[in-house]
Amino acid sequence: MEKYLITGVGGFVAYYFLEHLNMLGARTEVLGLDIKIPQDVKNYSFENVKLNFIELNLLEYKALEVMMVSFRPDYIVHLASFSSVGKSWEMPLESFLNNVNIFLNIVEIVRHNKIACRILSVGSSEEYGNVKESDLPLKENMSLHPKNPYAIARVSQEMLYMCYVDAYKLDIILTRSFNHVGARQRIDFAIPNFAKQISDGMKQGQKEIKLITGDITIIRDFIDVRDVVGAYFALLKSGKTGELYNVCTGKGYSLKDIINLFVKIFSTKIITETDPQRVRPADNRIIIGSFEKIKEHTGWQPKFNIEDSLKTVVEHYNLYDN
Repeated sequence: MEKYLITGVGGFVAYYFLEHLNMLGARTEVLGLDIKIPQDVKNYSFENVKLNFIELNLLEYKALEVMMVSFRPDYIVHLASFSSVGKSWEMPLESFLNNVNIFLNIVEIVRHNKIACRILSVGSSEEYGNVKESDLPLKENMSLHPKNPYAIARVSQEMLYMCYVDAYKLDIILTRSFNHVGARQRIDFAIPNFAKQISDGMKQGQKEIKLITGDITIIRDFIDVRDVVGAYFALLKSGKTGELYNVCTGKGYSLKDIINLFVKIFSTKIITETDPQRVRPADNRIIIGSFEKIKEHTGWQPKFNIEDSLKTVVEHYNLYDN
């Protein structure tokens, strides 16, 4: 029975990764770690996944070491992160510590205790920074120009990863994952936040809904979370040690495009109002990636389109009536 250690098990992506493991049919054992595990997560039940949870501050090296040495996983899926770009401007220290030091703890424990496992660590498309449209789609060999505290932390993590692969021969694969979308995502992210605002307006009987936004001209490559976990599993099984991979769709949508799609889904009129507090000090204008490398190495490619993804967000929050 294969054993998976999943950090950040209380987060958005972890549920879908567990669901993916379960759908594959083979029995697996999972140890899920997080600083706080919500009750609904503790109630997860999957027929083919033997699941145990431990609440643990991953910055506490000794406590983490005890868990990892005892469990000795075949695979580590490192999802724990300070994942909000916006909040990283407000809390740069916390963003850096969580995104760099936790990764460092994990690889040091694997190295010192000779745990034979493959590590999948998640990075971000934010690392690319502002690029010219002529540089699109973004490929893994392009230079990085991080423009916010979150992205800088992710680049630092990436540099550590290369060191541990080259010098210590650890089996690590890294991603640059693009913007996720799907049900269960926290409402401090733009898409679920928009969906909630629109739903609230409709419940109040508003015929023209005012949507408070940040900058809606920025363009992102939004990828369905179900495709994300499919990519992660494919990389665990077929990715090459020491390589990093974009996880993306190759298509870009502005937040204005997303709002227009919500207009169709909700069948309502929407006007937007920009809140200066929601506009970041610096933001990448356009991020669209190429998934050719991961497709070449693993055969993976995205399956879900943006409309399908948005409908799952709406349906999850009981906002959409089929």
